[in-house]
Amino acid sequence: MNTVTFMPVNALMPAENQKTHTYTAFDAQQSFSSVLKQSIEKINNAQIQSDIMTEKLAKGENVDLHQVMITSQKASITMQAALEIRNKVIEAYQEAMRMQV
Repeated sequence: MNTVTFMPVNALMPAENQKTHTYTAFDAQQSFSSVLKQSIEKINNAQIQSDIMTEKLAKGENVDLHQVMITSQKASITMQAALEIRNKVIEAYQEAMRMQV
């Protein structure tokens, strides 16, 4: 069984008071998948909020234009950030595949 040990770095705590955590490969995979799922849900929620605000504005409901624009920009920025992260992950994977062992 492969295990990975992580030691959190906290500049305010002496090294002897810091705890080390040992994770199995399964734990690391579960943790990664839950973080990924939460991130995708946040991006989706930002997109949904933007759509709702835009729809309200189009229907002539009482919403401020600047709120609609702020919500739209937040959704756009989160999507752009997610795409950049995806691109970097793919780039890192491709680089790892090119390594000779």
